[in-house]
Amino acid sequence: MKKIIKLFVLIGVFLFSACETEDYLESPNDVTLSSADPNFILNRIQIDFAGFFNGTSSRGGRVTRMFHQASDTYEISHQAVNQNGTWSNAYANMLVDIKALKEIAQERGFRRHLGIAKTLEAYILMTLVDQFGDVPYSEALDPNNFNPKQDTGAEVYAAALALLNSAEEDFGASSIGAPNDYFYGGNYTNWVRLVNTLKLRYHLNRRLIDQAGSTTAIQALVTANNFITSDFVFRYGTNQTDPDSRHPFFAGQFPNGGGAYQSTFYMWHLTEAKKTGASVPGDGTASPDPRAHYYFYRQRGVNPTLESEVRCIGEFKPAHYPVDMAWCLPGTRGYWGRDHLDPQGIPPDNLGRTLYGLYPGGASFDNNTPGPMGAAKVGNRGAGIQPIMLTAYVDFMLAEVALTLGIGNAGALLTSGMEKHIGFVRTWSLTTLESATILAFSSNADHAAKTTSYVNQVNAEYAAAANDVARMRIIAREYWIALFGNGNEAYNLYRRTGQPDNMQPGQIPSFGKFPRTFFYPNDHVVQNNKANQKPDHDVRVFWDNNPPGFIN
Repeated sequence: MKKIIKLFVLIGVFLFSACETEDYLESPNDVTLSSADPNFILNRIQIDFAGFFNGTSSRGGRVTRMFHQASDTYEISHQAVNQNGTWSNAYANMLVDIKALKEIAQERGFRRHLGIAKTLEAYILMTLVDQFGDVPYSEALDPNNFNPKQDTGAEVYAAALALLNSAEEDFGASSIGAPNDYFYGGNYTNWVRLVNTLKLRYHLNRRLIDQAGSTTAIQALVTANNFITSDFVFRYGTNQTDPDSRHPFFAGQFPNGGGAYQSTFYMWHLTEAKKTGASVPGDGTASPDPRAHYYFYRQRGVNPTLESEVRCIGEFKPAHYPVDMAWCLPGTRGYWGRDHLDPQGIPPDNLGRTLYGLYPGGASFDNNTPGPMGAAKVGNRGAGIQPIMLTAYVDFMLAEVALTLGIGNAGALLTSGMEKHIGFVRTWSLTTLESATILAFSSNADHAAKTTSYVNQVNAEYAAAANDVARMRIIAREYWIALFGNGNEAYNLYRRTGQPDNMQPGQIPSFGKFPRTFFYPNDHVVQNNKANQKPDHDVRVFWDNNPPGFIN
């Protein structure tokens, strides 16, 4: 269906002309705009959207140390050719299909289909700008123009805001048709709340270049208080083939272990950075963060000791690392990953390295009984989620707003964000096949005690912070920890605020410029004669007016 719709969009002018000239009857075997089923098109858009999010999130998560970043420089890690898949999925798949769907839905009165399509389109456009800067849009979907111009990021952002406003009207209008809604199951009140949440995201990103405008717009949104109360996530299944419906985290590491390395620096933040010297009751670890057992699954309970397994065991910490910087292996309990921009080869450690856990990838919960990935450790069989926009994220964004624009109570919002996110991870996890294992490891009362301990420790740190820079560091750090699985928001947060700072550097002293935006895809530059590649990674997105070298 997808291929046919795209072909029609590309050569539709010719088809209409031929029909008018020859007066042929429409073949019942051909799919045209008049015969296309909007549900099938929307189904495809939603599935492609999950793939788009996964790709952009992975890119943003790697540069913000949420996920491991391989190669020893950013230039090698993020070459132009590596961006082709995201670009193709956005333009050749989703935006083309959305254009066709909007034409069909507008003509037939399918306003709910329209609202969903426009909301997803707005997210796609903002994310393309966030990652690449100026991108084609106004001429991008013209089948007669093979060299569309690049619109400025500000123009594309404005188009996204207009789509959100229009989508809100669509959700409130009378409509026919019931879309297959993979996100909210036909609850259009939730879609309106998502629209308003994406508007908050829009104005928060723009606050650096338009503080007055962002303050006014966000104050209106806060007063209306119509943000999401139901989390916006994409849910994966357990089917392994034809097609593989499992979460990419799980599919990449099952059944033989391996897959992506976990980030040493990120694991350190969850397992060692807030170490109090005493085990949390019932946890058996020295970390008060209750999410570590959901995020990561250890295949071993103690650290490796052989250089043939982990080369850095026999090496000195790089001289350019700060004295207190995490390095090589965090702690002693088998959290085995890779440091940032570590280019070393891969030893046969598939059944040793730490894996993605139950949240959000649908793998196994870590109940302190490590074992190699395999048939006995299927966890939730890949039925994970993509955490695209959670209610907890709203509180963290509003905490930043409170601190930088003076709207709201930053400390209270920080507390709410932490509590909501820890609660969400737990609540979602108890709906999985791992629920019995989780409850045997930590009762609800025990989990509540761990959450209270964690939140109180962070709140005490926040209360003792000497200034707004220190307070922003804590808010951003806790948001970054809550964002596991969502590199898009982490990437924007880091460029907006420079926090959390003191990030782990690369393995070599000169590891390249941090990508303030990524290179344009190779296919776009080669095939579009109006496209020019960026000189380096220092080209900033339009809303980022922080100075060069602001982050690394």
